[in-house]
Amino acid sequence: MAEAETATPGRVVDFTREPILRMVPQPADMNGNGDIFGGWVLAQMDIAGGAVASRTAQGRVATVAITAMTFVQPIKVGDLVSIYGEVRKIGNTSITIWLETVVERRMDPTPIRVTEGTYVFVAIDEHGKPRPVPK
Repeated sequence: MAEAETATPGRVVDFTREPILRMVPQPADMNGNGDIFGGWVLAQMDIAGGAVASRTAQGRVATVAITAMTFVQPIKVGDLVSIYGEVRKIGNTSITIWLETVVERRMDPTPIRVTEGTYVFVAIDEHGKPRPVPK
């Protein structure tokens, strides 16, 4: 995939690639406004990014930073949420993953970008210490 596209509110996205994660948020995931809590979205993106980073690192990783995060539109209960991502940079011990969250509303299957972010993971050994990422 090319560089991250600018997230534009209401922009419809056409994705043909496979998501890393796909889920449907429940009422327990709502905030006080009735939308899905931003922390829930961050956690799902962290899980997706961790899966990609672990595969890349060929072992354990730990999240060390979210260097960018944009919330474009709310996620609603019942939306089909898909998280896509790709490795953007591999350092000596770190892996930077760009992630994008797309929803399909309950009655409308048109994919809509709702968040995007950049997460940084560090490869760790069995003692939790940084280790080199295999090249």
